[in-house]
Amino acid sequence: MPAHTLKRFDEELERLSATISEMGGLAESQLAQALVALRDRDTEVAERVIAEDARVDALDVAVQEQTVQLLALRQPMAVDLRVILSSIKIAAALERIADYAKNTAKRSIVLSQGVAPPSAVTGIERLGRLVRTALKDVLDAFAHGDVAKAYDVWQRDEEIDQVYTGLFRHLLTYMMEDPRTISPALEIVFVAKSIERVGDHAKNIAEAVVQVVRGVDVRHQSAEQIRAEVSDEP
Repeated sequence: MPAHTLKRFDEELERLSATISEMGGLAESQLAQALVALRDRDTEVAERVIAEDARVDALDVAVQEQTVQLLALRQPMAVDLRVILSSIKIAAALERIADYAKNTAKRSIVLSQGVAPPSAVTGIERLGRLVRTALKDVLDAFAHGDVAKAYDVWQRDEEIDQVYTGLFRHLLTYMMEDPRTISPALEIVFVAKSIERVGDHAKNIAEAVVQVVRGVDVRHQSAEQIRAEVSDEP
């Protein structure tokens, strides 16, 4: 990020970046703990995840206030404007990620009271690992302005979708074979969808990183076009 004549402007941008980073770290932790609660059938951990969602919401409000102030008082241009507008998008994505973590925690409490299909639990763990890694990597990409890493996360969304689809089909078969499993299997379907949506938001953050660094909105571009945008080759 370039230095400015007004030191105060630099400090405000740094504060915005720090708020986003704090929000990202908390959302990442929320997701990790929600998956632990699901795996270990730990209702105490689940309750903590649910309670901590308010902290993410408060940081989201802080980002909105900081961006409004920057836009109103500093009239930013070029990369500064992209940073500020992308911060709004990223904060919105992180707030939704925390919501999905909270939803997963709530479902884990329900599942702790019944018997979940072991194979489905294994599928959820695999999906969770993929999404957690994608979220961690895209937050690193944002922190360092790493478009190559952001693009790598963007590409991995396809694998996340494939794992989710396979798990969904498996659960449908499971429910058809034994109607008694419908209730817990449906809970796992809802959990899987929440985790898959976290992957979608990680992809959105990756697109925002590319927009900040390269100044190009890649949301509606093909994989080939995005690869060309993030390439360092002339």
